[in-house]
Amino acid sequence: MFVELFQNLGLSKNEAEIYEALLELGEASVSTISAKTNVNRRNVYDVLDRLMDKGLVFPLLQKGDNRYKPSEPAKLMEMVKEKETMLDDNLPELEKLYRSQPKEDEVYIYHGPEGWKNYMRDMIRLGEPAYFIAAKGAWLDARVKNFFPQFYKEAKRKKIPFQHLFDHEVKTDFPQILKYVGTNYKFLPKGYSAPGAIDIFGNQVNILSNIRLGGFDEEFRFTVIVNEQIAESFRIWFRLMWDKAASK
Repeated sequence: MFVELFQNLGLSKNEAEIYEALLELGEASVSTISAKTNVNRRNVYDVLDRLMDKGLVFPLLQKGDNRYKPSEPAKLMEMVKEKETMLDDNLPELEKLYRSQPKEDEVYIYHGPEGWKNYMRDMIRLGEPAYFIAAKGAWLDARVKNFFPQFYKEAKRKKIPFQHLFDHEVKTDFPQILKYVGTNYKFLPKGYSAPGAIDIFGNQVNILSNIRLGGFDEEFRFTVIVNEQIAESFRIWFRLMWDKAASK
C-alpha cells in the first residue's frame, strides 16, 4: 500500500517492502519477513542492515532468531528534513556553479511531470513577468498538483506578475484555476482552443503540446527556446492578442 510512497522518499523497493511489512507485523524474524515479502532470506539480512543504518529498523536481541522492529514512521519525516537541510546548506554553491558559465541561446525539450516541475522552477528562478497564451489550468494536473502550492507560494513571495489568455472553456469547465492567477486574465474567443499553449517569461519561450483542460497527456512535452529576441517577439504578439481578447 505504501511501497511507492517509501520509494519516492528514497528507499529501494526491497527496503520499502520490508519496512511496510514490519509496520504491519509490529516485529518479526528474518524468516517471517522473507515469507511475507518474498525477498530472499539472504537479501533480507542485507536490506535490514541498510534500514538499520537509516534508523528505520532496530533489532530485538533475544534467544533464538533475532527479531526486528520498525521505527516510528515519523523517522521518515526526519530523514526528509535532514536531506533538505543538507541541500539548503550546499545550494548557494551549487547555484554559483550552475551560473559560472554564460548561458547561450539554446533549445531543449522537457518531458512529463518532472519536466513540468523544471519549467515551474525556471519561472521562479528567472522571476520575470510571465505571459500565457491558450492557458488551460494544467498546473493542477494530479501528477504535479502537490508541487503547485510550493510554486505558488514562491511566486507570490517574488511578486511574479502573471497575465493569462485562457482557453474559452476554462471559464465554464475549469474555473477553479482562476483563484490562483489573480485578476489579470482574459479568455480567447470561443472556437480558438487548441491542444497546445505558449508561455513566455524572461528569455524563455515554452511551446507546449499534448496539453488539455486541467492537465496534460501521458506524452506531454514542450520545447523550450532560450533567446531574448524571440521571447520579446512573443511578448509583443501576446499584447496584440491581449488587446483584442474579450475581458472576463
